[in-house]
Amino acid sequence: MALLETFNGKLAAISLQKYLFLFTRKQDTKSYDFVPYKYGCFSFQANQDIATLKTYEYVDISEEGFIQLKKKDSYCACLNLFDRQYLSDIKMEFGELSQNDLIKYTYIHYPYYAIKSSIAESLLTTEEYAKIKLQLDNLSDPILFTIGYEGISLESYINELIVNDIKVLCDVRKNAFSRKYGFSKSQLETACKGVDIKYMHFPALGIESKFRKDLRSREDYDILFDNYEKAVLASNHANIEIIANFLKNDKRVALTCFEKNPEQCHRSRVAKRLMLMNDKNYILNNL
Repeated sequence: MALLETFNGKLAAISLQKYLFLFTRKQDTKSYDFVPYKYGCFSFQANQDIATLKTYEYVDISEEGFIQLKKKDSYCACLNLFDRQYLSDIKMEFGELSQNDLIKYTYIHYPYYAIKSSIAESLLTTEEYAKIKLQLDNLSDPILFTIGYEGISLESYINELIVNDIKVLCDVRKNAFSRKYGFSKSQLETACKGVDIKYMHFPALGIESKFRKDLRSREDYDILFDNYEKAVLASNHANIEIIANFLKNDKRVALTCFEKNPEQCHRSRVAKRLMLMNDKNYILNNL
């Protein structure tokens, strides 16, 4: 809201994301994380915050994609001295640029965030666009990854998938719902789709939440997961085969659930089952 106030109370949604990105580059502790997306640097959390502000009628969003303050106040005064100065610097340095020039600036100076852009090639020179393409590693070694989203933002999580060139994300939660923004099924699937990662949910490979209560020791986890292997994995060969086929065809596949530590998550047992397959040609990497 302070950013909108700095820019006379109104910005195009794309421009707001770019200004916010440039603002966070100046911060020691960044207010928002970003991912490379359809038009460059994009924060899912900032986009959600804007939607929340609209719900509470602090801003209005036009059909043309402009975001405008409805409740005017001295929002900048609520910021610390450094952030107020950073906003002033952003306005002075970039305030006169057109939206396309603003986008080009972020693409040229922060090329990683342009790797998923649908407009980069049309905006940049051949030489500039070649630098964007150099950011793409296109890794080919077949790897089975596991990753948990505990303690990280959606943006940090998606970036981890991107830099490891993961092609398929296999969600092994029983119920793909999360109180943490971005990790419920529809949100996560949409985020993955926007960065060209296939999302698949395997609820049959999950564990009922009631069985995860009162886990206090390593022994408790071992008992739970041993029972899981016998009762669930033993009867879900078809789903394991589907994931194995993704590994065969797409090479780089990740199993995901909540826990940061794979040893406290049943995804480690799914990975174990996949690593025991006779025809495997991939290695395991816990992110």
